[in-house]
Amino acid sequence: SVRETFLIIYACTGIDNIAEAITLLELNNWDLVAAINGVIPQENGTVPPLSSSSSSSSPPSPTSRHIVERQPRMLNFRVEYRQRSVELVLEEGSTVGEIKNILETELGVPVSKMQLKGWKSGDVSDTTVLRSLHLPKNNSLYVLTPDIAPTASTSKNSALQESLNQNFLLVISHREAQRDYSLNFPGSRTIQEVKRNISDLTNIPVRHQQWEGWPASASDDSMTLAVSGISYPCHHLSVCRRLSPANAQEPTEECADVHMISDSEGDDFEDASEFGVDDSEMFGMGSSSCRKSPMMPENSENEADALLHFTAEFSSRYGETHPMFFIGSLEAASQEAFYGKARDRKLLAIYLHNDESVLSNVFCSQMMCADSIVSYLSQNFITWAWDVTKEANKARLLTMCTRHFGSVVTQTIRTYKTDQFPLLLIVMGKRTSNEVLNVIQGNTTVDELMMRLMGAMEIFTAQQQEDIKDEDEREAREMVKREQDEAYRLSLEADRKKREAQEREEAEQVRLEQMRKEQEEEKEAIRLSLEQALPPEPDEESGEQISKLRIRTPSGEFLERRFLGSCKLQVLFDFVASKGYPFDEFKLLTTFPRRNITQLDPGSTLLEAKLFPQETLFLEAKE
Repeated sequence: SVRETFLIIYACTGIDNIAEAITLLELNNWDLVAAINGVIPQENGTVPPLSSSSSSSSPPSPTSRHIVERQPRMLNFRVEYRQRSVELVLEEGSTVGEIKNILETELGVPVSKMQLKGWKSGDVSDTTVLRSLHLPKNNSLYVLTPDIAPTASTSKNSALQESLNQNFLLVISHREAQRDYSLNFPGSRTIQEVKRNISDLTNIPVRHQQWEGWPASASDDSMTLAVSGISYPCHHLSVCRRLSPANAQEPTEECADVHMISDSEGDDFEDASEFGVDDSEMFGMGSSSCRKSPMMPENSENEADALLHFTAEFSSRYGETHPMFFIGSLEAASQEAFYGKARDRKLLAIYLHNDESVLSNVFCSQMMCADSIVSYLSQNFITWAWDVTKEANKARLLTMCTRHFGSVVTQTIRTYKTDQFPLLLIVMGKRTSNEVLNVIQGNTTVDELMMRLMGAMEIFTAQQQEDIKDEDEREAREMVKREQDEAYRLSLEADRKKREAQEREEAEQVRLEQMRKEQEEEKEAIRLSLEQALPPEPDEESGEQISKLRIRTPSGEFLERRFLGSCKLQVLFDFVASKGYPFDEFKLLTTFPRRNITQLDPGSTLLEAKLFPQETLFLEAKE
């Protein structure tokens, strides 16, 4: 809730003015972590005024606020090396290696021999992005070069290096509590870090600390103790709470981006009046027209349209770097993740968003938009999202979950309270049902989120390997069966073709035999007709000119017959044809001299053809 958000800001930064807190959130696009990090490390422990006048000036206009939000966050670095000090300003998207490259140019020290120290998280790699270190605006670092021996001209450097390694005893008097703290700090510790430690001990926020005893040379909180000018080995300081600044003018309804709702639990915040604002001002400011656009429209008929709206709003709020949300129904996402080939299956990540949870902005901006999380989800998961801020949308989600995952999952989602959202459900498809491997709540870190995703991935990978093995064995069996079926089909096809060819051959033989018979019958009919049409054979004693012809057939047999010398050659041809040697298939030749009688005029007589009184002829098939 908004009340919890304000309490977190107050506990971390000491900001006790609701208007100032809201303006700070607006400037950081409602990113709670960025807002807190932007306030705590302010130089000299104070936050610059949000406006030129604490009581009369109006808050920044929406236009100017939009410009501020688009500017990259810049980080200041003071780097000390021997007797030199280098001031750097870089975007938080830069890497540690880029700082070293600049220092190589400025200091003349090779990157390979340079050790950049002073990071709060310990040693970091050159590829580490500054944003991931969650650094304050002002930072103090120092360079060590153990491989480069100091020369006579660098004796001061050695002294500085020695000071950085020395321990300083700070005796700090808390005047209000009338208590002294004796604290040991290395010389590489910055003044800002000292003030933060005192904040933990005294519950005085850094921005409200008022100090005495710091030397005039300690003008910058990013300075290390070694160069700040404090006494060694012991230095005395005192601290007390600075009086709260006058309350800034309450922001107008026009610029409020949040609608705070008061509730009956006023006892948890009954001292709101000490912050200069009463309950009605604190939880009732802002108009509904200034509220954020919802992540998902209520009662959307089409799930794909609702997811398109969700993706567009998510990008608008938190940037384009985010998981690729599946556009479609939960059933379609399940099909995509679970029901392909075993090698192509993935886990299903269901992101459930709730704008009423104070954790939503931090989880989305810090977890869901982290490069490592985005990359891991994209490679190994199908990510589907839904907004449960509205009761109608939540009821619709529960119906979908009951249909696809059963009532147990639905009841599990019901048990989570609003402040436990957002949720990330990791679902794995199994042979008979879908199983929810993990439910990740919003109160987690990037490392813990990545660890739980990787744990789910290990379980899924083991199951996937079994599924791949089973699928390969099943496909191998199916392949053998398909090959057998194909061989059987080809065998049947070959038998069918062979049978059809045999039937065609037999049919052709029957047809040819029929044709042959018909031709023979036709020839026989012609032969008989010719034989009946032949004139009678004359007697040798008839007294007429008789020509006696002897005809040799191709088989070696001889045909003999008498003809009147006056008979036409056509009668001779008909006689030969009546014996089975038709005129169009055979030619009739004389022996000597060799003549082709069939080429003569059929109307000429035997006498004219000189086939008188006798002649021996032979038959030869035409080519």
